[in-house]
Amino acid sequence: MVKKHPHHMNPFFITIIIVVVLAILWTIGSWLAVRTIEEPAYTVVEQTSGYEIREYAPYIVAEVETTGVHSNSLNQGFRLLADYIFGNNTKDASIAMTAPVTESFSESIAMTAPVVEQGRGEKRRVTFSMPSKYTMETLPRPNNSAVNIRQIPAQKIAVRRFSWWASDARIDRMQSVLLNALYRDKREVIGDIGYAGYNPPLSAPWIRRNEVMVEIR
Repeated sequence: MVKKHPHHMNPFFITIIIVVVLAILWTIGSWLAVRTIEEPAYTVVEQTSGYEIREYAPYIVAEVETTGVHSNSLNQGFRLLADYIFGNNTKDASIAMTAPVTESFSESIAMTAPVVEQGRGEKRRVTFSMPSKYTMETLPRPNNSAVNIRQIPAQKIAVRRFSWWASDARIDRMQSVLLNALYRDKREVIGDIGYAGYNPPLSAPWIRRNEVMVEIR
């Protein structure tokens, strides 16, 4: 009599199934983390090769000045701003988290072609937009004098979007692509070049939303 051996699934296929399930759960969790987060209101007025143009309504930001490369600057700024919105303010009030966290260089970049990597020693500004329910009068004031509150006026912004992780080199490259495209289209840049990140640090890279942006006339 021939003994039948129980059928065992190939360990390789079990591993693939586990990886796929974990990736799906990671994707869903990353999406849920940002689904209800408020961001500044804007209208897309034009989409063209390499970027889109948005018109933003006025909004309020909390900002700090930092120095150093992108990753260090963003971490340093994020800590100070998170401290403010989590209660280190005159009302001991928590302020809802919004998106994006933005970072801009305080030195203006001349329009030339090609655009090459800029110096990394300049000052930067890291900002959180404030929930739209607040006005300049009702927003809790920061206890830390390093945190500044200001109103951003209505503005026209050119934006290039990309996904995955945003390394210093990748941000530099995307900013160069954006500026070269604007130079190609003879659009006048009037503000500082910036980066915006919309996702928490542990989000799945394939659904991350990153943007490089600059104000145009």
